[in-house]
Amino acid sequence: MPEEKDNIWAMEHRHSVRRYTEEPLSPAEVEALSLAIARANDASGLALRLVTNEPHAFDSLLAHYGKFQDARNYVVVAGPKGRDLQELAGYFGEKIVLLATRLGLGSCWVGGTFRRRSVAGQVAPGHKLACVIALGHGAEPGRPHRSKSIEELSNTHGLVMPDWFQHGMQAAALAPTALNQQHFLFTLGRDRQTVTAQSTGGPMSMIDLGIAELHFELASGHAVSGSAPARATGPAAPASRTR
Repeated sequence: MPEEKDNIWAMEHRHSVRRYTEEPLSPAEVEALSLAIARANDASGLALRLVTNEPHAFDSLLAHYGKFQDARNYVVVAGPKGRDLQELAGYFGEKIVLLATRLGLGSCWVGGTFRRRSVAGQVAPGHKLACVIALGHGAEPGRPHRSKSIEELSNTHGLVMPDWFQHGMQAAALAPTALNQQHFLFTLGRDRQTVTAQSTGGPMSMIDLGIAELHFELASGHAVSGSAPARATGPAAPASRTR
């Protein structure tokens, strides 16, 4: 399956998983995830790190409140302090999430229901922890979340949506967000080519924005102008064809 269709499939089939089996990640899974993390770090300047077979981060009252079970593997999502950290964390962290889905693994974005002291040692001096991503072999497949309509999540200035923009918005609507809030807005310029996106506020909303931007770009083939990922990686278009 071509990578573009593979990613679309992953967006459609990935749902948050909080309960995992005790089966460890295989060497092949660790290698694939580690390679993708290294590439994401090189492209973004972030410091994502895969931690395996470490039960303490999700062994706390907060984790139990978050209904996590046997979560022993996770990605530390951290990077240099700055205004772009959270947006970059969402964009490049979701690349790892989509890969995990393609590998048959479950995952869950986690903003607060984990033991921070256990994770703090994985964060380099001068860097800030944005969140973690739990992953592993799911004990359950997870459930789809309800989404707002693409009209609620976009502004086209009254113009008819081009097909590529509609495909991008359908993918953005599938993006996981904190509390399923979907506090983001994509705007199609009057030239019918330029796309911008913004957070409309709320907890973890800049991380959510980055996740939605990746979904949009992968499905539409159009880059989001003025985004943190665009500033980090330059003007190159995403590796996906225009529809």
